[in-house]
Amino acid sequence: MPRISSDMDLYRNDINVTEVTIFILMGFTDDFKLQVILFLLLLGIYLLTLIGNLGLVVMVIVDSQLHNPMYYFLSVLSFLDVCYSTVVTPKMLANFLATNKSIPYAGCITQMLLFMTFGTKECFLLAAMAYDLYIAIYNPLLYSVSMSPRVYVPLIIASYVGGFLHAIIHTVATFSLSCGSNKIRHIFCDIPPLLVISCSDTSMNQLLLFYCVGSIEITTILIVLVSYGFILLAILNMNSAEGKQKVFSICGSHLTGVSIYHGTILFMYVRPSSSYALENDTVVSIFYTIVIPMLNPIIYSLRNKDVKEAMKKFFQTNWLKNKVHFQI
Repeated sequence: MPRISSDMDLYRNDINVTEVTIFILMGFTDDFKLQVILFLLLLGIYLLTLIGNLGLVVMVIVDSQLHNPMYYFLSVLSFLDVCYSTVVTPKMLANFLATNKSIPYAGCITQMLLFMTFGTKECFLLAAMAYDLYIAIYNPLLYSVSMSPRVYVPLIIASYVGGFLHAIIHTVATFSLSCGSNKIRHIFCDIPPLLVISCSDTSMNQLLLFYCVGSIEITTILIVLVSYGFILLAILNMNSAEGKQKVFSICGSHLTGVSIYHGTILFMYVRPSSSYALENDTVVSIFYTIVIPMLNPIIYSLRNKDVKEAMKKFFQTNWLKNKVHFQI
């Protein structure tokens, strides 16, 4: 792979290599009015992310009809999206209005480690959800046996472990490099912008990023495609039109979420390094770290009849309780 070169020279001219103790997150605009607008917009998106995802987690916990592996996976995904967005968003929002946009060296390491962990775990979890959906549709009578806690709990744990190990590899490799500058032209500590400011040879890091992320993407996408291949066969053998419609609705929501997430990841990390453009990458990063976590509850709940019924029952029950309490 060719080396990153598009923005490298902006930082390497007239820079003395020194030990970096803090990084400066430059963002992508110096226009204060635009920063205020972005702050308000992204704050609103972040609040919707918290409300939507945590609300979905609570819904799965309190409603007994949602106590099955399919919705356990969905609640784990929602909790993961909250963590994923929280790693990046609060610091980014603070930097929009702050004069000092610094982040400590240790804080940058932690942010990157957590970000990579949650991002990779989501890839594994989406694949596990596709497999779970295949089991539920292909052999519904044996679903509770095939997806017992002895099966789905290890899948969830394995996705966490896999995400953490992948994050450790890239975090160690990235922060083993020497820094030519401490100014990161990005909104958080991510691999490509950190490689740009390095004065070391980053060719091995680029290959590691390309092949590791590429392997994970190929494996998880292949699991999704194979699972949906069997699901399609099961749908074709169904006699009930209502059953087909319900399955198509559930599968459509899952495929939408998978396509959006994997599409942005492939764009960011699995491409020739010469095509990196940090300004464009910052916009894409905002999309997959802030916007997608907000969209996931909408994608998975509004097209799911069981979740919609649980939400309706939840709000009706709480409205009735509040009304009775108010009258008393």
